[in-house]
Amino acid sequence: MLKIYLAGPDVFEQDAIEQGKRLKAYCAQYGFIGLFPLDNEIDQSGTPYEVAKRIRDANIGLIAECDIVLANLNPFRGLEPDSGTVYEVGYATALGKKVYAYANDHRSMLERIREQQSLTPSATLCQDDKVIEDFGLPLNLMMLDILIATDVEEALQKLQNEFNDV
Repeated sequence: MLKIYLAGPDVFEQDAIEQGKRLKAYCAQYGFIGLFPLDNEIDQSGTPYEVAKRIRDANIGLIAECDIVLANLNPFRGLEPDSGTVYEVGYATALGKKVYAYANDHRSMLERIREQQSLTPSATLCQDDKVIEDFGLPLNLMMLDILIATDVEEALQKLQNEFNDV
């Protein structure tokens, strides 16, 4: 069975362990093995920096072990996806892994930001006076081809269809 690394801010939910179990159960339902970042057992001794480095290294190890990365790119603490998840997507891409993502809002970035910041319908600058990327895409252009679904189950259904040998 193919292994899927489940990237995303789900690790910050108050019930993160249970969330990970649910995500892994969905993977199993569709014929995959789910790898959740909190599966790692991390030595909590030492400085916060040392613990953070161990967490990062362990997650990188899971990415190296997987066949596919499936990323939750829903907005996190703002308008954009979680920066750690974006790092994992880039890292997996650099390793040549298959990378896919889901987000619940597929409207263009321009539409989303105009609405979320209560901008005028013709605004091209965000509240910080930065140009709003306008390629008609829901996420930054670097995520051009990976957004395949609105939620994890829809994404796994599509992956099951693509990887019919599972």
